[in-house]
Amino acid sequence: MEPHSLSEADVARVMAQLKAVREQIAAVIVGQSLVVEHILVALLANGHCLLQGVPGLGKTLLLKTLAEVVTLPFGRIQFTPDLMPGDIIGAELLSEGAQGARRFEFQPGPVFTSLLLADEINRTPPKTQAALLEAMAEQRVTFAGTEHALPQPFFVMATQNPLEQAGTYPLPEAQLDRFLLMIEMGYPSTEEEIDILRRTTGSATDAAQAAMGVDDILAAQSIVRDVSISEPLLEYASVLIRATRPDAATPYRSVTTWVRWGAGPRAGQALVRAAKARALLRGRLAVTLEDVQAMAIPVLRHRVLLNFHAEAEHVEVAQVVGELLRDVPGPQDALASGAGNTGQ
Repeated sequence: MEPHSLSEADVARVMAQLKAVREQIAAVIVGQSLVVEHILVALLANGHCLLQGVPGLGKTLLLKTLAEVVTLPFGRIQFTPDLMPGDIIGAELLSEGAQGARRFEFQPGPVFTSLLLADEINRTPPKTQAALLEAMAEQRVTFAGTEHALPQPFFVMATQNPLEQAGTYPLPEAQLDRFLLMIEMGYPSTEEEIDILRRTTGSATDAAQAAMGVDDILAAQSIVRDVSISEPLLEYASVLIRATRPDAATPYRSVTTWVRWGAGPRAGQALVRAAKARALLRGRLAVTLEDVQAMAIPVLRHRVLLNFHAEAEHVEVAQVVGELLRDVPGPQDALASGAGNTGQ
């Protein structure tokens, strides 16, 4: 779809559909509204997300429900230590033609879907991890010198358990950087947990209704690219990313004390894309300061590397970013609207 090809009516329709998507997911998933919002932000920004949480929180149900609501093909790969790259991307099999001629044909693997749950990605060796991450970055698979395009849209939600580290293969920083967002999924509240028990232990089950289709998702992703952001907000996003890098010019104590390596330029791109997607999800065509600040932690959580001082003091990246959001001055004139838009 070409940029700027959507009418005002098209934009209004997509916004209404996104509102319906959130309502339908909420009909099945109890609570976790912020997690749902961040997953939708990643999908709209044409990125991928890494979801961290203990087992049993409903991660699989969440993505399955999303697939039903946006009517996209859903697939799941359970990562294990013996999983091979071919188990993900596919393999060539010998087949026999009508005239008895034999030839190898590529049989696509489970990565050839639109919504893919990569469950416990840190339980498989780096070579297999890299096979998936290459597909995520390139939107295609190369096998035996031939390229095979992945379906569009293509969205990966990878999960990892933060508690069990024995027998795992942590993702290297360069591969973590390929995820647009890293989302923390916590326990439900007391009321939400009671509601979960009520809904899931009886004979009746809630079902989500379709609210969008493939073309609608692609249209929404196109709109996200055209959501406007002002020059002061672009500068603020850049300053915020650069503030995570510890050097002699860094005036922020939280960074000089606890950070070993800061975020690279891709983090700035991710922050702007995520802020644009959040703005559209909330019914706006212009980014606000709130959008940028709201997406800072999930964008930076996996892109800032802490040092041993932070580990000894049990400091997490979210705390460091939170202090930067408090200390880094923002463009106050851009708080309420995207005034002075550049159309970027």
